[in-house]
Amino acid sequence: MQSNVPDFRTLLRETKKSAVHLEMRDQYSVTDEADQFTAWKAGHRYSMENRAEWWHPFHDFVVETIARGVTVRRARIVSEPVTEYIRYEHSHTFTNIAAGEQVRWLPRSRALDLALPGADFWLFDTRIVRFNLFTGDGEWADPRNVMTEEPATVELCAKAFEEVWERALPHGDFEV
Repeated sequence: MQSNVPDFRTLLRETKKSAVHLEMRDQYSVTDEADQFTAWKAGHRYSMENRAEWWHPFHDFVVETIARGVTVRRARIVSEPVTEYIRYEHSHTFTNIAAGEQVRWLPRSRALDLALPGADFWLFDTRIVRFNLFTGDGEWADPRNVMTEEPATVELCAKAFEEVWERALPHGDFEV
């Protein structure tokens, strides 16, 4: 596994068929969303009608990727009752869906018999895995990303994602 990883945009730009993302933490504390999380806790909610407030370059990039014929799916494994952070994340997942991502949620209690990798990951074209590493407090670790094309690891991640996806609930059916 290498820790000198191409940036996310490069990996997604080179993707031909599919990009899948598995998230397994109940809390993230990354600096770049601290202000939004604080505002959400104070009562601010994004409105679908006010796209200018929540649309970011990431969304444009996802739209462009999907327009090339790439399927983008995201699955989240969460504990219940969900954490405050997961309620926050759920409240603005409509932004991912508006960009064209497919998003599902799996209660952790329904994942007990699944073999899962030890970290969140993106899997590109079922050939490259980019793990996202976080500290115990949910901040990006250093190095924050590790990449591999090792066949057994790719297979583990692909199988884990598909098993989660099959059991998970579509975003609109998952209530927090």
